[in-house]
Amino acid sequence: MRFAICLDNEGYDASLELRKIYRVLPPEGNDPKDYVRVVDESGEDYLYHKKGFELIDLPQRTERKLLATLR
Repeated sequence: MRFAICLDNEGYDASLELRKIYRVLPPEGNDPKDYVRVVDESGEDYLYHKKGFELIDLPQRTERKLLATLR
């Protein structure tokens, strides 16, 4: 499982909160390489440019706890 911290939400104020941790889904076949598929505030996954996020790796225990809060 991957997660990312939002560092720039310019143009996406309603969809992304600064400094919030978001779940990142695996890329789909046609996804551009410089974009990440993020589950945003709508609860749906959308493509956002990587420059707005810092991808992070978390310990498995922390991932489980975080996923429980994101549902």
